[in-house]
Amino acid sequence: MRARIWLAVPAVLLAAGCAEEAPTVDVPTEPRPPVAVAAASSGGACRLLDFAVIAEHTGGEFDVAAATERGDTHTCVVRAAGAVLPELTLSVTETSIDAATFTLDVQPSGATKITKLGKAGYRRTLPKTAKAGPVAEVGWLATEGRLATLRWTAPTGTAKAEADKTAGKLVTLAKVIDTRQL
Repeated sequence: MRARIWLAVPAVLLAAGCAEEAPTVDVPTEPRPPVAVAAASSGGACRLLDFAVIAEHTGGEFDVAAATERGDTHTCVVRAAGAVLPELTLSVTETSIDAATFTLDVQPSGATKITKLGKAGYRRTLPKTAKAGPVAEVGWLATEGRLATLRWTAPTGTAKAEADKTAGKLVTLAKVIDTRQL
């Protein structure tokens, strides 16, 4: 019986020591605001883009970027958080073609030729699909031997005329993209 009492006493003393009040910690009730992250932090072709510059030239508000690289091609896709479309994609590939080859082999038939954008350039609008609205596209042969393409995929329900306006805005954006930074 004494052995049981001797074992019970330390257990009671240990439990009494745990009975002290733990310090209170204030837990914020409101979630913290998200931290703004630059598109360039995604690497790849995203290093050539800036969300504020995109908004300035196109009016599109984006805050999420993802990059990938495959061989000599660097790609960046930007979107708004929580939205699939609109989506802006920049692809840059190293190339050794000249302006004449670009015009004959790369520029799609029916595309509008653009002057003062690299060595050669074009813009076009593609029709809507079952999953997306029309696509505005600008492609150019940069002066440093890089082939670049900007594509704006519009949400379903966007009019083709709106995509045509966006293609014009993409030309102004393309003129400030320095592909030498890759």
